[in-house]
Amino acid sequence: MSTEPVDIADVPAEVRDRHAILAQEVEEHRQRYYFATPTISDAEFDQLMRELESIEEQYTSLRTPDSPTQKVGAPVTEPGVVEGSWPPIDHLERMLSLDNAFTFDELTEWASRVEREVGEGARYLCEPKVDGLAVDIVYRDGRLATLATRGDGRTGENITYNTRYADAIPKELTGTDQFPVPEVVEIRGEVVFPAEAFEAINAERGELGLPLFANARNSGAGVLRQRLDRRKEKIDAARKRAEAAGGEGRAQLALQRLEDEFDRARRMISSLILICHGLGQRSGFEVEYQSEAYAALKAWGLPVSERVRVVPNLPAVQEYIGHYGEHRHDVEYEIDGVVVKVDQVSLQRRLGSTSRAPRWAIAFKYPPEEVTTKLLDIRVSVGRTGRVTPYGVMEPVKVAGSTVENATLHNASEVERKGVLIGDTVVLRKAGDVIPEILGPVAELRDGSERAFVMPTECPSCATTLKPAKEGDVDIRCPNTRSCPAQLIERLFYLSGRGGFDIEAMGWEAAQALTAPDEPAEPPVRDEGDLFGLRIEELRDVRIRREIRRKGQPTGEFELVPYFYTKETPSKPSVPTKNTERLFGQLEKAKRQPLWRVLVSLSIRHVGPTAARALANAFGSMERIQNATEEELAAVDGVGPTIAASVIEWFEVPWHRDVVRKWSEAGVRMEDERDESVPRTLEGLTVVVTGSLEGFSRDEAKEAILVRGGKASGSVSKKTSYVVAGESAGSKLDKAMQLGVPVLGEEGFRALLEGGPDAAAAHVQAAE
Repeated sequence: MSTEPVDIADVPAEVRDRHAILAQEVEEHRQRYYFATPTISDAEFDQLMRELESIEEQYTSLRTPDSPTQKVGAPVTEPGVVEGSWPPIDHLERMLSLDNAFTFDELTEWASRVEREVGEGARYLCEPKVDGLAVDIVYRDGRLATLATRGDGRTGENITYNTRYADAIPKELTGTDQFPVPEVVEIRGEVVFPAEAFEAINAERGELGLPLFANARNSGAGVLRQRLDRRKEKIDAARKRAEAAGGEGRAQLALQRLEDEFDRARRMISSLILICHGLGQRSGFEVEYQSEAYAALKAWGLPVSERVRVVPNLPAVQEYIGHYGEHRHDVEYEIDGVVVKVDQVSLQRRLGSTSRAPRWAIAFKYPPEEVTTKLLDIRVSVGRTGRVTPYGVMEPVKVAGSTVENATLHNASEVERKGVLIGDTVVLRKAGDVIPEILGPVAELRDGSERAFVMPTECPSCATTLKPAKEGDVDIRCPNTRSCPAQLIERLFYLSGRGGFDIEAMGWEAAQALTAPDEPAEPPVRDEGDLFGLRIEELRDVRIRREIRRKGQPTGEFELVPYFYTKETPSKPSVPTKNTERLFGQLEKAKRQPLWRVLVSLSIRHVGPTAARALANAFGSMERIQNATEEELAAVDGVGPTIAASVIEWFEVPWHRDVVRKWSEAGVRMEDERDESVPRTLEGLTVVVTGSLEGFSRDEAKEAILVRGGKASGSVSKKTSYVVAGESAGSKLDKAMQLGVPVLGEEGFRALLEGGPDAAAAHVQAAE
């Protein structure tokens, strides 16, 4: 496969279209995964990502900084995992992800690339891949300074407060003559529940009538990220109320309940273990081998895996992987594969990193585990675009470390192809995703009571007759796009995401409450156009249907309760909740978002962040996009005929145009304001930024290029005007040198931004 630079104008239109569609799908599924509402399996996601990577390997001009292949990790805040969120904190050195191998052939390909780059002689460090929460720990002068989650690799959540209860995280490093403690050292590791502790916690929760945790990884992450500081504040306030009441009555009971809950949370955090596996930034400390770094970590009093092995060659790596594939459940915590690293640090530096992962390490992922369970029913869900998807409801079963009871079946044809019947014992496969996959039935166990699934003819959410979008489509859809409650909830949830308006307080339940068809009779949001015109007092009577729970267990009984306001009592009037006030504050902030985010939030088919940015940069306003011809839209770099046709089709629908009108009337920004004081110094220039810059994040560098009229590209070709090379620039710098593309450092980049090519000429670096 050729990897020669190809200018984007030379990429076939159908390839650009497929790339844009894939990029949008991957981003949407990634967002749903991090918000714990995935609709596809890990295997399907990996397939989409691999197709995207394959296209970008062949057409490198499509590999832009916006591409999902260039991103790391999760949003800084993952709503729904913990109550509230911690303040952000920047990592001293960026935390990267790992590329994956799923077969020995892929592992061999990686090892061959290593050998091509650095020659023979690389030895490998192998360790079990801990399925936990990635953390970043900073020690200054040997004392614990900060603890943070990985977040997006550059910025995480500052959860340092909880370290006072996390026994596994040393508060002070020790050090030896061989390994004295550095002035500053950044430690990377994974926090997870050991299997024994996880089972004990669930046993206690069962005895107390509390819901059981599904798996060790997610519950461990949620436990460590609890706002124990806020719980402590509630306890202090409750203690004052109890003292004022003389230490008796309801106030004392409320205090006792809060203290018991806090004690359980504290004990759960103290049950977590830490496994360290790497270093970030450090001062006054260098090693020759990764394994030597592990010895230093251990000498400092930090926990490392006792199962780490340094092996001389690839066959020994494969033997190690095979051993833990057979004995993965013998490890005291959940693992989902093996991490393989080049042990020599000098070779690691020569191999470098991509924008998201080191080239000197890879994660070998074990195949999904398979179990059998009873298929109790097949139901359907309705997605954002109206697609109706069957899913299986099963007897709960534990697989790959978590308990599952729902699994995707994709579409009616897939149900028929797999031959599953309601009542079957089915084979279930799960690779760590929340919604696993039914592979097929165990036909030998049928007793004749099984029955076939019949795809509904009406939408389960709005009773509209279902039909394919066009003749020959495998999927069927609900055509009631405007007012189908299920689709509207999905669209509100989507537009509130980080790729859209970024309205954190608009969770799934809030979207459901706003669109509830029963209470009140006329819901406050009939389509997304109503969202920004809402008034807080309109939501006083909104109720949501919730299941009544007794001792933490569902009862099957339901009640209508206020959602946006507190419950009214004889002594207290109903008032907006704090989350409601936060929602309206965020709605006001969302009105000022740039045009590309507004475009994403409209749920135009195929228009994700990349296409939306391209349209916003090309036309500058919603009105000009709406009035553009299909040919004008398709001519935009990064759009193409498929997306252009989709945009035209979307604006032809009257209620779609009403959404835009209502948003505009409510004050949503429909035109990007260009700062005339910023000089257009980069008109017609294509700039590639590679490596780390001290004064710019990757997004800030890109924005600086775009506002000055330039194009920020992710790949180097002969048509690249400049490459800006920061620290750890890697292969893009090498390619620029080979092609004779001018290279600038950070000082030269600033000169280019301020004065254009003439000002940057004196800063161009000579080829070595």
